[in-house]
Amino acid sequence: MFIEPSLTGERRGWIEVICGSMFSGKTEELIRRLKRVQIAHLKAEVFKPAIDTRYSETDVVSHDENTIQSTPVDSAQHILLLAQDADVIGLDEAQFFDPEIVHVCELLAAKGVRVIVAGLDMDFKGKPFGPMPQLLAIADYITKLHAICVKCGNIASISYRTAGGSAQVLLGEKQQYEPRCRKCYLEGVQAQNNLNTTDKK
Repeated sequence: MFIEPSLTGERRGWIEVICGSMFSGKTEELIRRLKRVQIAHLKAEVFKPAIDTRYSETDVVSHDENTIQSTPVDSAQHILLLAQDADVIGLDEAQFFDPEIVHVCELLAAKGVRVIVAGLDMDFKGKPFGPMPQLLAIADYITKLHAICVKCGNIASISYRTAGGSAQVLLGEKQQYEPRCRKCYLEGVQAQNNLNTTDKK
């Protein structure tokens, strides 16, 4: 369970990372923490990659349709230009940012900014996704959330792609992805491999 650091008092910077599979509640938790920041009357700025336009071109939106205003950016460096005087910075879908996001987060934390990052730690192949491994390594606090496996009901930690090809980045929802536990994920991969082998014959 995440124990939230003090929102008041001496200004100290740190980095929090919220990670997990799709449908695990990462964005929901990010929004929850940011709204608590607003209640504390601190200045918060929220950013997301411009590539993510699934629910809104500008707002950060959770699967449960909770929203918070954000600014889409094409480059992590733009965050430094736009985040002047912010007490807290929120970043959603961090796996889609360029590698420079790691350095940006470190700079912000060194300036006394609380940085809250949410993102997929693994892609649909179960491999580390984008800059997330580096962000997890430098984080002061880490929260790993789990979804529920749609096949067996156990906790799910991997996003299984049901359709959409082999490209690592594919923006999608329940039509393209479903959360699975390790066992059900591997069974699905094996079934897909068997199907592909049969199709080639």
